[in-house]
Amino acid sequence: MREFGYHKAHDVPGAVALLGADPDARFLGGGTNLVDLMKSGVERPARLVDVRELPLGTIESTGDGGLRIGATVTNSDLAAHPEVRRDYPALTQAVLAGASGQLRNMATVGGNLLQRTRCGYFTDVTKACNKRVPGSGCPAIEGEHHNHAILGASAHCVAVHPSDMGVALTAFDAVLSYRTADGAGELPLADFYLPVGDTPHRETALPAGALITHVTLPPAPVAARSRYRKVRERASYAFAIGSVAAALDVRDGVVREARLAFGAVASRPWRARAAEAALTGAPADAASFAAAADAELAAAEPLPDNAYKVTLMRNLVVAMCTELAEETAR
Repeated sequence: MREFGYHKAHDVPGAVALLGADPDARFLGGGTNLVDLMKSGVERPARLVDVRELPLGTIESTGDGGLRIGATVTNSDLAAHPEVRRDYPALTQAVLAGASGQLRNMATVGGNLLQRTRCGYFTDVTKACNKRVPGSGCPAIEGEHHNHAILGASAHCVAVHPSDMGVALTAFDAVLSYRTADGAGELPLADFYLPVGDTPHRETALPAGALITHVTLPPAPVAARSRYRKVRERASYAFAIGSVAAALDVRDGVVREARLAFGAVASRPWRARAAEAALTGAPADAASFAAAADAELAAAEPLPDNAYKVTLMRNLVVAMCTELAEETAR
């Protein structure tokens, strides 16, 4: 591991200034992803700026009925928060589906959203990877890709984003707040992750030197009846091969509002807007749920070894929406 400096930040302006003074510095939250990447040589920061003690560790209700979540809130505290569990149950389920209890005790909200892909070619510095070394190629396309993207990929990268939390936050229109040396700013999570295109190394729209300070969930009554389901290759402590965050408002047998986001199918949490549009105003039955899934997955471009994900995601959408519709009818 490369030698690096370490500084503990005590306030947000100081943290931003420390990072601005060194372009090779990185913010350190729980370190559950960054430290692993440092050990493997993927990340080689000259300095770590520890932000764990910044005053960003609370969850507060907003005046309009939403929630404002500090960036250093741990995953465990987020999942256990009573208002999260009551008003956004899919978010609690998504967080608890990720990693292990020990890692959730360390990992932070801001860090979770900034975690990088677990593609084996990306994490192995002896292999080519356009995300790690632009222009070097994407060997996953011809190589190991059974858990790679079926939506939104390109000839330059087919890796998937690993966050479970991000999928639920995407379904509920979360907004990120950040601070730079020039002041504060906001980014809807829908705009935070950049399309792959021919620049897979540019993963987010976060300005250089920016520190994520909060994530805000706007009020969403439909979210109170929501679920997150993750399919993985073993029962626990594994990344998804497909996941869905879903919420439905069903009245008189008709879907009045739908929220759907997919995980492990693209380079970013994937908001299923075509499926949402197909569901809205449709009968709350299996045929409508299947048609909505097909509307979203029509854009899928699977590789030979991950075509199973199309069927997996279709079945997952139908199963989850059926359960939510039945729950609403009771």
